[in-house]
Amino acid sequence: MGIADLLLFPFYLLLFYLFFRSRNKHLQDPILKIYHQRGFWIKALTVLAFALFNSKISPGDSYLLYHTEGANIYKLVLHDFSNLRWITSPGIEYDQSGLLADTWNAGYCRDDNNFMVVRIVSIISFFSFGKYLITCLFFSMISFSGVWRLYRFFYEQYPHLHKEFAIAILYLPTFVFWSSGILKDPLCTGALGWLTYSVYEAFYKKKYFSKNLFIILLSGYVLFVLKVYILVAYVPFLSLFLVMKNVNLLKSFIAKFVIGIVLIIGIMLGFTKIMNQLKDSMAKYAGEGITKTIKNYQTNYAAQDGWANSNFSLGVEFDGSLISLVKMAPAAIVATLYRPFIWESRKPSTLLSSLESLAIMLLTFKLLWLYGIRKFLSALRDPAIMFCISFSLLFALFVGATTPNFGTLCRYKIPCMPFYVAALFLIIDKYKKQKNTVELVATAE
Repeated sequence: MGIADLLLFPFYLLLFYLFFRSRNKHLQDPILKIYHQRGFWIKALTVLAFALFNSKISPGDSYLLYHTEGANIYKLVLHDFSNLRWITSPGIEYDQSGLLADTWNAGYCRDDNNFMVVRIVSIISFFSFGKYLITCLFFSMISFSGVWRLYRFFYEQYPHLHKEFAIAILYLPTFVFWSSGILKDPLCTGALGWLTYSVYEAFYKKKYFSKNLFIILLSGYVLFVLKVYILVAYVPFLSLFLVMKNVNLLKSFIAKFVIGIVLIIGIMLGFTKIMNQLKDSMAKYAGEGITKTIKNYQTNYAAQDGWANSNFSLGVEFDGSLISLVKMAPAAIVATLYRPFIWESRKPSTLLSSLESLAIMLLTFKLLWLYGIRKFLSALRDPAIMFCISFSLLFALFVGATTPNFGTLCRYKIPCMPFYVAALFLIIDKYKKQKNTVELVATAE
């Protein structure tokens, strides 16, 4: 990141501001207008911190892999337009011997999930002149477009919780930071937000089916290529959420029960079929640490970034069996949602995550203290709470069980954190309403 990046940044920031402001004008709700503007500026300005950290303080795959190789393809195309084929070719066909900008990256571009990011960087480079900071801004805005849709998904169902959802989705520090630059995470969080809102709008609100179907397929494709385990953990519970929401529209209890059971069984069978079809992909990509190949990636970058000191153990040996996974589950989920603890943080990047995790853990303890485990579990009957908690826990298991390093854990866990925090706020709101209702009845009597 150089002087040219800083000089160009205000110009591109203005362009994105004008674009999103034009979108903001279509919003009729004044509350949405406020949060849309706030969310944009937080996301846009965080790009500066992200780019500085990843290019100067702690260079990693954002700068040394994705940007380096993506900008290199962009320069190759400018030199010879026949090199455009590398933008559309699969990574395994990319000439590792003669085209790489850095031989350290040999092998990484062979994986489609890595090369997809490199490919997108190369395309954006035609608009950003190959500048790292500007390309990070593009990635951040892609993420924001989807994150805003995720905020609207929750807000439209619970508008009185606009502040709480802003904290969970628009303001959450590590979520904002790690989705503000050249990484897989901004693309995944953007796709996750678009997927969620489009499914909700198409199948619950029954609006713009063709447009939303296209967005669903595109978002699903992005998640499938980049991090298929997000898709596998997410789709069943999003589907179950829609089942529960639509069944609740029926007045007959028997009709609700029968339709609910049929659809749940259908989802389970469909999920089983998907899992069988994706077995090879899951073995390769799940948690980005479950296979030897991915572990080698982590080892290489750990050595490069000094992350080896941030390695940790769950205290349970995983031997590949279902029983060992069940034994590991509690520790893996706790690691994802609440670690690193304050005393485990050895770098500024993990310290930010540990402070955030501490706040989330205290909020969880407060909720359990006030309402107890029984009420916490009974709240899962609410479709939105069930959806958020179920996805968060399964995703936390995937990530916690396969990511033995706090540096990578802080980044890999961000897709589930807005859902988990939103679920805590929803549970608190649910029982506050019940308490207020009881008090009103008692006062009336």
